[in-house]
Parts: sequence; structure tokens; C-alpha cells
Amino acid sequence: MSVNKIILLGNVGADPEIRYPEKDFPVARFSLATSETKGDSGVEVTDWHTCICTGRNAAITERYVRKGTRLFVEGKMRYREYEDKFKIKRRVAEVEVLSFEILGRAAQ
Repeated sequence: MSVNKIILLGNVGADPEIRYPEKDFPVARFSLATSETKGDSGVEVTDWHTCICTGRNAAITERYVRKGTRLFVEGKMRYREYEDKFKIKRRVAEVEVLSFEILGRAAQ
């Protein structure tokens, strides 16, 4: 047995990017910032996570999520490779969002 699960609590870094690769099937992409204090020095370190929502979750994201929104996200880590315009192979890590809760709304 194996497990691929990620839980994040953070703030959305920019308004979500919404695409419709197929009719009536939205895909939302947004960055989520998580912060923690390291060691005794009290230095705060922020990590940025790329999150991908599809279907109903993407539709909800499109309607309610904006820059600054506080989210609790549950999902899976996904890795994909692509070739950039200079023919260099790149590998990216993304969070496939399975569910999320809006904990705080960004100021409108």
C-alpha cells in the first residue's frame, strides 16, 4: 500500500488562472503560499505551491477564490515533464486539488 496525500493551509498568491480545454470543463491554476518559522532565530520561510483544480472545484475557484483568500487544501502531489521553447526538458511539481475549504475571503 502507498499514500500520496498533501494538506496545505495558506493564502492564494494571485487571482486564479482559469482555462476551458474542453467545453464545460474548467481547469483552475493558482499559487498557494505557506509560511513557517525556522529555528530559534525566528526567520519566517515561505514556500509557494502550484495548485490545479478541475471540474466542479475549478468552477468554485473561479467564482470565489481571489488573491489573498485563505484556503485549506487537500490533494495529491503530481509531477510532469515538458519541453520549453528552448527545447530544454523541465519537470514541475503540482498539487492536484481534491477538495478545499475557504477559510477567509480576500478584500474585494
